[in-house]
Amino acid sequence: MNIFRRIYCRSYQGVFRALLPFLPYREPKLLKNYTELARLLKENKIKNVLLVTDKTIYSLGLTKEMESRLQKYDINCFVFSDTVANPTTDNVDDALKMYKENNCMALIGLGGGSSMDCAKAVGALVVNKNKTLNQMKGLLKVRKKLPLLIAIPTTAGTGSETTVASVIVDSKTRHKYAINDFVLIPDYALLDAKLTINLPPFVTATTGMDALTHAVEAYIGKSTTKDTRFESLFAIKLIFENLFEAYSNGKNNLEARQNMLLASYNAGLAFTKSYVGYVHAIAHSLGGKYNVAHGLANAVILPIMLKIYGKSVHKKLWKISVFLGLCDKSTSYENGAKEFISAIEELNRCMNIPTFIEELREEDIDELAFHADKEGNPLYPVPKLMNKKELKEIYYKLLKKD
Repeated sequence: MNIFRRIYCRSYQGVFRALLPFLPYREPKLLKNYTELARLLKENKIKNVLLVTDKTIYSLGLTKEMESRLQKYDINCFVFSDTVANPTTDNVDDALKMYKENNCMALIGLGGGSSMDCAKAVGALVVNKNKTLNQMKGLLKVRKKLPLLIAIPTTAGTGSETTVASVIVDSKTRHKYAINDFVLIPDYALLDAKLTINLPPFVTATTGMDALTHAVEAYIGKSTTKDTRFESLFAIKLIFENLFEAYSNGKNNLEARQNMLLASYNAGLAFTKSYVGYVHAIAHSLGGKYNVAHGLANAVILPIMLKIYGKSVHKKLWKISVFLGLCDKSTSYENGAKEFISAIEELNRCMNIPTFIEELREEDIDELAFHADKEGNPLYPVPKLMNKKELKEIYYKLLKKD
């Protein structure tokens, strides 16, 4: 990256870092169960609510307990179940139509990050009648307070129940972009491990690695605070202690499932303030182009990117290794960093996560790197700045080897 662009990126990031203590971040209030949820809606005199989810979750009956509880409190629950992985502008428009036709007054996003992101985007359009989603992409362009928004994650990974972001794919161009605004942080979140019991092991694995990526990128970036460093380390430790157990014995170990939800929540709190990095920028480009699951992309990219960051992350990765007991304080920074990266690779291997992106095509790399560069710079306070040309090299490492 040339010196002038480097100065611009770091200056841009420095302004946000300086403003961190003054920005209106908030934590969603945690609900204990569906009775509390129903009472909350009743107290707010909400009679009609839109539930945003996906076909799989709905077909598994995971919404039934909540729908039944709301019915007992005379609250009408209208279900939009067509959200796809990497939600599209068409999804949002269809859900918005259902919201308006049924005079809804609140939104519930129940599912993975896709359902919660879709619900957030619907809320943004409800309060901005004269704006499109494309006009709200980027930073602080929603501005108006959303209808009451409740997030209920069914995967332990996205952290979307805590974040300022809604990530959407343009249905026409397939470009994936983020809308970021403090008003998108859900008002409430409900962490129910029972909803995650029937997750396929591979989904448990990749969403868990998504949470790990959030925590690691938040920790190694240049916009950390005492709180976000603590939240990141807490999440990383919970993930290393519980993810493989949730993956291999998830139907029987509810405690491991609940700990993973807590890890995802804390990782979300951390990266909401401290941001992510190039792992996410590259993963978003792959999701937009090929519909690659976000957690899978992050899992594959994370160890590769940490190696490429090199010396710029050695000390911080060493601190993580010491915290996890992978090495002691007498270990060199470089070797401590290697221990942590190796632990990530081993976790991936044990959960049958590949080392490549099956869908990636070499002829698309220039376009993908363009989008990653545009997303990552200047916004993400990465430990080492990279331009499009440097990012392209990472995509080549993600190609399936013959």
